[in-house]
Amino acid sequence: MRKGGPAPLLLLALRPSSKEYRERLDEGLRQMTSEDPTLSVETDDQGDAVILGGRDEGQLERVVDRLARDFLVNAAVGRLQVAYKEALTRRADGEGRLSRQLGDRGEYAHVKVHVWPGEPGTGHVFENSLIGRAIPNRFIEPISKGIEDACGRGVLAGYPVVDVKVQLYDGSYHDVDSSEGAFEIAGAMAFHDAARKAAPILLEPLMRVGVIVPEEYAADVIANLSSRRGQIQSHGAGDPQTIEALVPMSQMFSYAADLRFRTRGRATHSLQFVSYVRFDPEMNDGDRGVLLGEPRRPTPTPKDSAIALPEPDDDGAEI
Repeated sequence: MRKGGPAPLLLLALRPSSKEYRERLDEGLRQMTSEDPTLSVETDDQGDAVILGGRDEGQLERVVDRLARDFLVNAAVGRLQVAYKEALTRRADGEGRLSRQLGDRGEYAHVKVHVWPGEPGTGHVFENSLIGRAIPNRFIEPISKGIEDACGRGVLAGYPVVDVKVQLYDGSYHDVDSSEGAFEIAGAMAFHDAARKAAPILLEPLMRVGVIVPEEYAADVIANLSSRRGQIQSHGAGDPQTIEALVPMSQMFSYAADLRFRTRGRATHSLQFVSYVRFDPEMNDGDRGVLLGEPRRPTPTPKDSAIALPEPDDDGAEI
């Protein structure tokens, strides 16, 4: 379950080392989310890990430090992850059919859907266009729920699919073997089938970076921002100079420390979310191996957790 305010831009997984520490973790996060509406909390299906969501790196670092200091939490800390999203780029049809025997009873559900990319900001829209009694009304809400849950998992790397319209247009049922649970599963299967055919893409958060820096360091700061896939938007004259750039969030990890080092601590910077834009894997530095911020894999199935957990670092870092 996700709690909190605005959608997070960064994710960080915590795995408490015992039940006692999990209780301390939950208490600390309850207090901190009440104080900071931009901090979100999610749990995986097994309940053994917590995923923190925040708007910037410093925010999550402060949360982890406070959990250790004030609430005495001991937990493995996962690798920082960008909160990517997924989107569809064309219309497609999908079908989900569940037909299996469980002991003396079977399960049956059959769902057909159309999917389209939605207008930006419209979120997930479900429309029932069934004609006649192909599927009884009592199964429509479970189908919608299954589709909504599937939207939260995506088809590329487990990230939520945004701004999508789904239309239920056909299907079938069995008088005895059909159930709400079966249609919820079939709805998720139909959405995943359609989404895979709808040319899905990944979206990444784009940030506006503002830097105020002494003139003698300005060229180095600009070169560094450009190396981070930054697009320089403005570069004021004078001393100090003000530089503005658009940079993907995935390229801004550890930027504050890097900027301090490059400018001997004489520069300041600000970071502001702009929008989600198409993620281009060809623009990433392949020499770095598994990139911080690289989309998670493998692709989840309808039975997987809605959260694909970042793994803890190899050195077993703990708080």
